[in-house]
Amino acid sequence: MANARPDEDPIQRSLNVRVPGRVAAIAGELWPALSAFDRVRDRHTLVVKRLGAEDASGLETRVRRALAGQPAFEARVAELGAFEEPAAGPGPVVYLAVESHGLLDCHHRLCEAFEPVPGIEGDDYVPHVTLARGGGAEAEAAVERLVETDVEPVTWTVSELAFWDAKYDEVVGRVSLPA
Repeated sequence: MANARPDEDPIQRSLNVRVPGRVAAIAGELWPALSAFDRVRDRHTLVVKRLGAEDASGLETRVRRALAGQPAFEARVAELGAFEEPAAGPGPVVYLAVESHGLLDCHHRLCEAFEPVPGIEGDDYVPHVTLARGGGAEAEAAVERLVETDVEPVTWTVSELAFWDAKYDEVVGRVSLPA
């Protein structure tokens, strides 16, 4: 099972939060329960805002302006959630739910500077770390079991955001957030 390919989604760049190793470890512990899904993520990240495919140099400048004065913030993972019929891509999707007022503030600031993607950003934004997606009845049954699973809470400070380029599948820049 592999990650989604960039050519499946027209959005080529995003601003992401790198999740701590403990969050990735939770995903690893859940790996056997995710086998019912068509695609299981092996890289775990938290999308703050999709930015599109515009010129990278102008993009970074616009993001830095939009985030001027944005302080570092706390984020917390404490439970699993699911999108049975996601706004984009195949479902169901199972994810680690992320709680963070600072993240929501950051996302909304970016939505003022960059057009929100309909159905998944702005007021529809649900902060999460995708674990797996797609599949038939077997995946739907797995969702029911997974959302009842207890996960050890993980809290961390987000002091940096990463520009992600989906075409090259790598981080291409960073933005620091002051403490």
